[in-house]
Amino acid sequence: FAGQVSGQIPALVGDLPYLETLEFHKQPNLTGPIQPAIAKLKGLKSLRLSWTNLSGSVPDFLSQLKNLTFLDLSFNNLTGAIPSSLSELPNLGALRLDRNKLTGHIPISFGQFIGNVPDLYLSHNQLSGNIPTSFAQMDFTSIDLSRDKLEGDASVIFGVNKTTQIVDLSKNLLEFNLSKGEFPTSLTSLDINHNKIYGSIPVEFTQLNFQFLNVSYNRLCGQIPVGWKLQSLDEYSYFHNRCLCGAPLPSCK
Repeated sequence: FAGQVSGQIPALVGDLPYLETLEFHKQPNLTGPIQPAIAKLKGLKSLRLSWTNLSGSVPDFLSQLKNLTFLDLSFNNLTGAIPSSLSELPNLGALRLDRNKLTGHIPISFGQFIGNVPDLYLSHNQLSGNIPTSFAQMDFTSIDLSRDKLEGDASVIFGVNKTTQIVDLSKNLLEFNLSKGEFPTSLTSLDINHNKIYGSIPVEFTQLNFQFLNVSYNRLCGQIPVGWKLQSLDEYSYFHNRCLCGAPLPSCK
């Protein structure tokens, strides 16, 4: 919908049974909850309600829209828990719930998506608790859980046989041993800054083709492994750790 829309999403949108794309983007005067009549749009493939002032919860009825390939509810004022039923969307390629005010845990069901494993964006919320151990079964291409209040072990996201490329876990309360992780060769971007992650930087990191790496503000220790990519990064990728040393940081004593 182009132009400025104000008030709530009209119930009449439910009377468009063949609609495949519904988008309200950058509509700051759009308020109220996500319209329940959207549940009638069984042919919907793309639903984008982003950069608006929608409030209320992420509705359970979205899981009935089995043709959805793209669901974007980012940059709103949505509150409450994430419905676990969203994992029942079999064709989902991307799920964006980032930049809201969502609380509670990441649903365990998000380690059991029944069809595609979507790119998952849950950053800039107030999600807490542990990352579900069921994530060990999921091969996310791109996952962003940054700027939440997540705790514990995030190593379940990684795995030597996965094809994960982009992982952002920055600015949480995560606490695990980085050197015990098994990392896929496909990994090109890893941001874990501002956590409580300990251990050393795995030697395998020298084999990875990082376009981006930031491990700063953690509790890492030991020498940065020598390998063509790790020394070419600047010190800001590594600084503010417990006792990391070696180029590009000062040499080990």
